[in-house]
Amino acid sequence: MSLKSFRKKIADSERVNQAVEGLLAGYVRFAYRTSRWTRTGCEDMDACVARGEPVIFVVWHQRLIMAPYMFNAPEGARICALTSAARAGRLAGQILVRLGWETIPMSSHKRHVTLSREVLKRIKEGCSIGIAADGPRGPARVSSTVPIVWARSSGARVFTVAFAQKRVLRLPTWDKQMLPLPFTRGTITCQEWTDDVPRKPSDEQVETLRLSVQDALDHITDTADAELGKPSENYRLQADHSSMAE
Repeated sequence: MSLKSFRKKIADSERVNQAVEGLLAGYVRFAYRTSRWTRTGCEDMDACVARGEPVIFVVWHQRLIMAPYMFNAPEGARICALTSAARAGRLAGQILVRLGWETIPMSSHKRHVTLSREVLKRIKEGCSIGIAADGPRGPARVSSTVPIVWARSSGARVFTVAFAQKRVLRLPTWDKQMLPLPFTRGTITCQEWTDDVPRKPSDEQVETLRLSVQDALDHITDTADAELGKPSENYRLQADHSSMAE
């Protein structure tokens, strides 16, 4: 067996994947519980969820790992993330599942109408939808039109959300993925995106709305960083050459 095929066998092993998922989910719980957190601007989103009103939760992929703690749901509240059906997307999705989320894998083999029906069915059941606006492949901090599509289709309120920490670990990924660190200070910041989405927007309107979501996410992310005295990252990110602790 070649080294390449051996690596693939390990990567495809259900037992190995479950062990990695458990370790990463446990680490995120530990980092959250051992740090001091503040929540800013989350009252409206929390109130919607508390009364059973589904929302659309939008975050940059770079900060997705802490999404289960940004979405401060009461017991029984549901939220579902759209995840890639590729290996990395499945891993991320299962980590979210271990932290209380549901997932809907997206696949090039799944018809768009089938995915749409599944998402709308969940929303009608009272399940909120979590979206990484630039995920799963980027470009980093360039929003897709997905938040616009689901806002138009569902009529649900849209909230942009971000987390920041005084110290984080950055991974060598396309968006400099951020992992929380334990024993530090963090903030979770939220703001509703309130632009009107027409039922049948033109291409120009869709692009205007996409840029509006992108700017709103940049703003809320910069706000979270600024609360901890950190410099703005309000630019289109490029992948870093190595992981590093701030």
